[in-house]
Amino acid sequence: MKKIWNQYSFVIILMFISCSFALILSIQSNANEKDKFIKVTVSEGDSLWELSNQYAGQHSLSNKEFVSWVKKHNINVGDQIFPGDKIMIPVSNEALDTTQFASAIEE
Repeated sequence: MKKIWNQYSFVIILMFISCSFALILSIQSNANEKDKFIKVTVSEGDSLWELSNQYAGQHSLSNKEFVSWVKKHNINVGDQIFPGDKIMIPVSNEALDTTQFASAIEE
């Protein structure tokens, strides 16, 4: 066993460091993903297209891409949304000012 350790210790240590680094990057990546969307409560008269226009400065998607993203990432969201529905939209928390954040988001 000592002979194997002496022969491959560098490789074993390098593998351990690589796996640790990959785990740390994975955890940080998942934490950053949470900042890329917010939960919005739908108001009377809202549509996905209007929400896309309302938050246009906080995302880089076209209206069509925005609507597709919302439909893909929310359960039971189709062509229509209803008042009181809580939906996730692709908007960064950091991009919103505090008044907009307080009035539009309910977590």
